[in-house]
Amino acid sequence: MLLLCSDGLTGKLLLEKVAACVPCGGTAAVVVTADREYKAANYHVARCCGELTSLGLAVDICDIDTAPAQALRRYDVVEFIGGNPFYLLRSIRDHRAADVLQQIAREKLLIGWSAAAFVFGPSLELVNAYSPEWNDVGLTDLRGLSLTGVRVLPHYDRFLRRFDRFEEICRAHEEANHVQVIRLNDGDGVFDDNGAVTICRG
Repeated sequence: MLLLCSDGLTGKLLLEKVAACVPCGGTAAVVVTADREYKAANYHVARCCGELTSLGLAVDICDIDTAPAQALRRYDVVEFIGGNPFYLLRSIRDHRAADVLQQIAREKLLIGWSAAAFVFGPSLELVNAYSPEWNDVGLTDLRGLSLTGVRVLPHYDRFLRRFDRFEEICRAHEEANHVQVIRLNDGDGVFDDNGAVTICRG
């Protein structure tokens, strides 16, 4: 199962739904690759570990920049935190991790929020429309991993208040590409269970 969300398991309903589909006494990995500056010191990491621990999971912190991506197969839940989506996509490609993540999404639970929510979807074109300067790693192929056909826009209500033309840019992207983007507020998420898509709000 794949879960795309805005800021992790911060929504009560989201946490409850995840609790219903993970094994008690299982294991989880929090993957910090997308934050190339702070890594495990990212201020969200302690919260994410706490959320997973509250579900009865034993949690490790992992980074595919420094350890084999294949090691992620042993975990019941794998959660990728936010950061730079362009850097994350390049790292996944460089370390040949796409097949591993596809297997986890198919057989276990793979969670991606913020940057990872873009990377796990079909394309980084939308985030590139907002912040092309983030692509300081020189990616020219902006295709995502396409672990799902769902396209999301995380932090919607927060960024709508902060940035000019935020909704206008999203609508233009939808119209130009003939796609639908699901706007996610913090606490929201979209589950894709091998093609069965469920939106969970708040």
